[in-house]
This record gives sequence, C-alpha cells and structure tokens, in this order.
Amino acid sequence: MENITKILIISSDENLKNVLNFCLDGWGYEVFLRNSSNNSTRIDDIETIKKISPEVIVVDVQSASKEQLDICRLLKDNFTTAFIPVITLINKRQLRGQLLNLKQGVDDYLIKPPDPLDLRIRIEMTIRRCKYSMEASSLTGLPGGRTLEDVLKTRINSGDNFSFAYFDLDNFKCYNDVYGYQKGDRVILHTAYLLFTNLKECGNSDDFIGHIGGDDFAIISTPDKCGKICHNFIKKFDEVAPFHYKEEDRKQGFIVAKDRTNRTKKIPIMSVSIAVVNKESGTEIKSTVEVNEKIAEIKGYIKRIPGSKFMTDRRDNKFASNNIVRTNENAGPSSYKPLGQILLENKKVSREQLDEALSIHWKKGLILGETLKELGFLNEYDLQDALVTQKNN
Repeated sequence: MENITKILIISSDENLKNVLNFCLDGWGYEVFLRNSSNNSTRIDDIETIKKISPEVIVVDVQSASKEQLDICRLLKDNFTTAFIPVITLINKRQLRGQLLNLKQGVDDYLIKPPDPLDLRIRIEMTIRRCKYSMEASSLTGLPGGRTLEDVLKTRINSGDNFSFAYFDLDNFKCYNDVYGYQKGDRVILHTAYLLFTNLKECGNSDDFIGHIGGDDFAIISTPDKCGKICHNFIKKFDEVAPFHYKEEDRKQGFIVAKDRTNRTKKIPIMSVSIAVVNKESGTEIKSTVEVNEKIAEIKGYIKRIPGSKFMTDRRDNKFASNNIVRTNENAGPSSYKPLGQILLENKKVSREQLDEALSIHWKKGLILGETLKELGFLNEYDLQDALVTQKNN
C-alpha cells in the first residue's frame, strides 16, 4: 500500500487553510490544520507534531504568533523532528526581517498568498531534497542504500536487462585501524571518485552509483557494459591503492595489524572484490531480496580469494574458478605513479598541500594539476615537468 504524504498547515487565516486543504486533499495528501493563535504550550505543540509525523510543515508567518514562530526553531532543535522540512508563507513586505529572524528554522518559503500549485511543487521538491540529503553519504555525497534499493526495484519492475555490481574493499578495516579514520575517509572518497569517473567512461548515461556505507559501493548498469566497468575499475584501483600507504608498507606489500579474529598478521595492500548479478533474457529476478541473496553468496565466496577480482552469478548457481575474473593477476609490479606522488617525490608540493588539492579533486572532479595551480601550490613549469615524468614511466 502506497504511503500518503502528510502535510501540517499552521495558520490562523481560515480562508487560506480552507483553500490549501481543499487543493492538497484533492491531490491526495493527508492534510492536518492547526491554528497558530491557540494558547498551547510549546511542549504540547512539539508533542502534537510528533504524533502527526508530517512529511512537511507549512507555517503562515504573517498570521503566526511569536510562540508559534518559535516552533520552527524548536523543531530543528528536537532530534525526532529536526529533519521535517518547514515551508513558510510570508508577506513580501516582511520577507527580509522575518526570514532573518527565523534563520535556521526554515527550509523554503513562498510569498503569501501562494498559488496552491506552486506550493504543491515546493512540497514535492522539498520532500525529494530532504529524502536525498538524509540518505546520501555525508562523505561522498552519493545516494545511500534506500535510494539504491528504489532504483533497483524500478529496474526489476521494468523488465529490462540490468547488472547489479557490489564493490567491497578488501583489508580496508585493518588499514583504517593502522592509519586512522581520516586516512580511511580519503580512501573511501578516492574510491567514490574512481567509480564515478569509471562509470562515465565505460557505462551508460543512466547508470546508477550508490554508497551503501563504509567501504561498500554498488552500481546498476547493463550486462553489455558491466564487465568493462569492473575490469577498468580494478586496473585503476590496483594502480592507486598502494599510494595510500607509507613508502615502507608499499614496498613490502603489507602492513602488520590485527585481523578480524584479533590475531596479529601481515595484511596485504587493499584490493577490491566485486560481486555481479545480471538480469538478462531468459533469466527472471522478482525482487531486491533475490538480488541481495545472490550478491551475498558470491561475495562470501570471492572474499576468501586474495587480490582484486570480480565474479558474475551463473544460472546453475555453481561457483567455479573460471567464473572469477582477476584483471591484474598476471601483471608484474606496476611502474605507474600518480601525478601527486611524483610532485611529492620531487618536493614540489608538501603532503598537506597535496591532501588539500586531492580532496577538491575527488569531491568536485576538478583536474588535480589545475587545482594545485589555482591554490597557488604549483607553477605551470613544475606541473608540465611532472606530467612528462608520469608519461615516460
């Protein structure tokens, strides 16, 4: 059964409430009306709103009392109501003064009297924006697990072919324990950047990428593109992952840390395991649960195998070594060096300068060399010299 969106309107303007109630109710919303001129206590107000649990609150600023205006702030200060979006209706002459007074309690506004259709659009946009911001990863900005599930449901219901690939970093927990959460966050941010750029390079325009949490990511693409995406990602990840380690750890190929059983061991450099489920002609997938069960089974199998690899499910559900693709299995030691590493070794930038530029590079997708120049950390001559060195490696 589809959930009905609840809208709470706080106003003492009876005509306004009647018009908005008539329109919003007709559009399928469940509307709750509350008079802004009552004498209830603030605690009572908050408790009532919590019981209603509206998706959006519309407050008529022009007719609201000071106590009711305080609700906007109190809602944001209360953990259970802090994420309910608040839209204010405000007289144009009051716009500057009132909004400055309300400050953090308001998410959006409309000039009073509002066109009901405009209000409906604002409500839908506010709900969508709020839902995305709550579910998106605060670190990478990518959609979270719930959005990923919604997109997967849509693909399943459409009947079209699709590929669901689950990316899990091997040995990340040990890296995080040894190097600290800040370095760990940089690995996650870098991984998100590699996935995003790789999807743009090898995938389709409507492919989806989600950050499930921690070091787990997922993409939704098509069977004709997914293999190339996985191949290319493994190649790039294996090239750059060692440079998140100190030179001595990178050279020896491992760090000494405690594993999940609390035993001290030599933990290899991070790699990636990718589990893939394809929905193609002749195969049937009925639910997201079915996809996740297949993913869990594949992931449980390949995580025991060292190195970066990906595996696609087969119709007979039998695991075999020839189903596993290890892109760099037979490759020798890579001579590749990222631009930042070359600049570090040549002492053209400091570690702190490089970290600042890399954060901008990964988050915004700006070219690293140009970012370093914009920040004033590097000149054009040193950049070109480093690029030539990188090309000749």
